[in-house]
Amino acid sequence: MYIGVDVGTSITKAVAFGADGTQLDVQSVPTKLIHPAPGRIEQDTAEVLASVTSVLSALVGRVGQPEFVAVTGQGDGLWLVDADGVPVRNAVSWMDGRAAQTVRDWTAAGVEEAVFRVNGSIQFPGSPAAIMSYLDEHEPSTLDRAATAGYCKDVVLQHLTGLRATDASDSSMPYSDLNGGYSDVALSALGLTHRAGLLAPIHAHQPVGELHAAGASATGLAAGTPIVSGPYDLPACARGTGVVTPGDGMVIIGTTLACQVITASPDTSGTPAGLTLATGAPGRWLRAMPAMVGTASLDWTLRLVGASTGSLAGMLGESGAGANGVSVLPYFSPSGERAPFVDPFARGQFSGLTVQSTPADLVRAVCEGIAYAARHCLDAAGLTGSLAVAGGGARSAAWLQIFADVLGRELRLPRCSEVGARGVVVNAFDVVGRAFDEAAWTGSELVVSPGRDVERYEEGYGRYLAQVGSARAAWADATVW
Repeated sequence: MYIGVDVGTSITKAVAFGADGTQLDVQSVPTKLIHPAPGRIEQDTAEVLASVTSVLSALVGRVGQPEFVAVTGQGDGLWLVDADGVPVRNAVSWMDGRAAQTVRDWTAAGVEEAVFRVNGSIQFPGSPAAIMSYLDEHEPSTLDRAATAGYCKDVVLQHLTGLRATDASDSSMPYSDLNGGYSDVALSALGLTHRAGLLAPIHAHQPVGELHAAGASATGLAAGTPIVSGPYDLPACARGTGVVTPGDGMVIIGTTLACQVITASPDTSGTPAGLTLATGAPGRWLRAMPAMVGTASLDWTLRLVGASTGSLAGMLGESGAGANGVSVLPYFSPSGERAPFVDPFARGQFSGLTVQSTPADLVRAVCEGIAYAARHCLDAAGLTGSLAVAGGGARSAAWLQIFADVLGRELRLPRCSEVGARGVVVNAFDVVGRAFDEAAWTGSELVVSPGRDVERYEEGYGRYLAQVGSARAAWADATVW
């Protein structure tokens, strides 16, 4: 039996799997987002770490001792701890927008393009480099107190084992040299060479530590249990859904709309866009377009019209394809957009409203807008093969049909929903050298095919792209808060 831990943005889960990939049990606990000021989003690192020990303790109490625990988690943001792994401030979330002007200045100065030419990844307000640069200017003493500027899963690993380390997936962005190390060129361009000592050592494969006595006491796991860290949630979800062949891709309809495609080699040419992530497998990279327009945009809209997620299917049934003329640019994140373009000042907008527009029209328009954003991202990422879909939004059959129609292709759904935890366990098998049945662990159980509205959405996608182009011209004149 094996346990995968997935530390998300708003929920932490521990999932137990049998030797054949059967999901045996799951334990979850919510975590809070902190909003200290407009455009700023943080998390209490101590609370997040406590959530991990809590779910592990409860799950182990029911299913017993695993052979190992594998940990994945949200990417980006900045998690600052001292030499003992104790937080020196709240973690700054990947959704945070305080570094918007930093990113705008970098873009104007050519920094973004210079770094993209090194490692194929762009910068955005919630990226580790942008946040570190902001703190270096506004909170230098905080960075002085820290020993590590790490990532979520790495902080968990150090908390449970004492090991200070990261893996190639998280370190791919933003400082990678694409050869398994940190790039002096990227650090210099970003003005962060003097903070390079805060970056944890990169392990060529996933770091593996042994659970220490304090971790054993907190979790109920046996001391010495192997704790395998990484990859972080985007590559983990790809592996958990069997996305391993170049050209194949997946969409995670979650807090972010994470669109990603497997490639055989990194590409640092063309217009800077998206992220280039190591998967841990030789000759396999992810061209990732993790847009900021996921389920958070839909949740906000549902609250706005006084509805709940339970009413989504009914509302989509009340308003047909095209939402009775209402259209949406769903860029409602306070930190703007990061894929397939970067604009810290991107903002959402509704068009085509009349006094006859209904709440169902608004909800449908947002669902369609998010699906258009997915197509925009997948087109930019180079999708040519099959497409897997996961995430909380994939639980809505009606919304999945919109995605299939907008994308004009079949959608593969995994057998079990916890693909991040599943993927990090599957990846750990490679690390510890254990044989397993890949098809049994990562196969699909359902396919959603395009329906009758494909042609109508093809026209709608053209209008969507035109609206994005017009809006970007207006956003160029926006100012920071």
